[in-house]
Amino acid sequence: LERQLILQNLMRERQTAMQIAWTREFLKYFGTFFGLAAVVLTTGAVKRKNPAVLLPILPLSFVFSYQYDMGYGTLLQRIKGEAENILDTQSTLLELPKGPLTFEDLEKIRISQSNFFTEK
Repeated sequence: LERQLILQNLMRERQTAMQIAWTREFLKYFGTFFGLAAVVLTTGAVKRKNPAVLLPILPLSFVFSYQYDMGYGTLLQRIKGEAENILDTQSTLLELPKGPLTFEDLEKIRISQSNFFTEK
């Protein structure tokens, strides 16, 4: 059981590392897109003398900020802290509908499914 817990924790750590690495890689591409879009939109706003052309920068900046915070900031620590808070103070939110699954529930489902396949 201890080896299984260690293995599960190692797999979780690797999945989290992959998620952070993916976010950092995505940020490189999105950052380039955001930079080019900002330059093009600013140029267009100056040439047309219309500041409304800059409006697409606002949602793009939110996406860029989120991705940066996920890849290099403290977003994961804040998420972890909030998750710990939920576990400590709001555990009723984590309850499954109709309670946790029991062996009897699984057997009922298994039997009903086996009957379904044998009837066909």
